[in-house]
Amino acid sequence: MNTDKTPVWRHQVTLVDRNELIIDGATSLGSYDEKEISMDTESGMLNVRGEGMTVKELNLEEGKIVVEGKIKSIGYEENNKERRGLLNRLLK
Repeated sequence: MNTDKTPVWRHQVTLVDRNELIIDGATSLGSYDEKEISMDTESGMLNVRGEGMTVKELNLEEGKIVVEGKIKSIGYEENNKERRGLLNRLLK
């Protein structure tokens, strides 16, 4: 039994019929609209693109996000790309 108060999440992405996406191991929800949803996960920034998407369930205490809608793509961003972009913006 884990007595530590820090949750232990396992990152997992489950896609059901391209209409429901279940993400476990989410740490925060970034921006979202009906065409794109961004979130931080245990494995990095995850971007989901589609049509008519809504966040059906959001439980960050359990690290779970459920998205409904037509899912067209799922992809991770590399952390180095984000840091370089931020550095470039700060130096301008």
